[in-house]
Amino acid sequence: MFRRIIALCGLCLAMPLAAEVVPSETGGFASSQSVVVGVDSASAWSMLVEPQFWWHHSYSDNSDNLTLDPHAGGCFCEVLPGVNGAPSGSAEHMRVLFVQPHVELRMTGALGPLQTEGLKGTLSVKLEAVQDGTRITWDYVVGGESRMSLAELAPVVDRVQGEFLGNLADALGGAIEVD
Repeated sequence: MFRRIIALCGLCLAMPLAAEVVPSETGGFASSQSVVVGVDSASAWSMLVEPQFWWHHSYSDNSDNLTLDPHAGGCFCEVLPGVNGAPSGSAEHMRVLFVQPHVELRMTGALGPLQTEGLKGTLSVKLEAVQDGTRITWDYVVGGESRMSLAELAPVVDRVQGEFLGNLADALGGAIEVD
């Protein structure tokens, strides 16, 4: 009996783990957009890591309550003010995974209403020097389980991600090219 268990364990280790449990065409969606802004990547980076100046979706309806610690493990968080004498609270929008200043910021988190579902999102914002300034490429990939239809959520999330990128571009003087 013991030999059968060992043989079974060896067989399991040789097989790929969960290779086809959730087919990619039904387990999520991605939003990808880019703009070129007329500033260098250092200026674009400086604004990117100050979301209180351009990120307009918040639980408190006040972007001044947003902070971003641009270090691996850092928090893109929000302080929630107290209401009617109640204590204040807080919200984590995303957690920083990767930082290469002036080049890329990668964070993970299910944003807004996605937080109430079994979803995970990864946002990668890449900055690339181009002839007229900096190309900002904004990719948000979402996967997991949801009680809401991902097919219905995807266009809404894509639109909101476009708002974030547009707001960032506007804070940098406006897009000079949109892809």
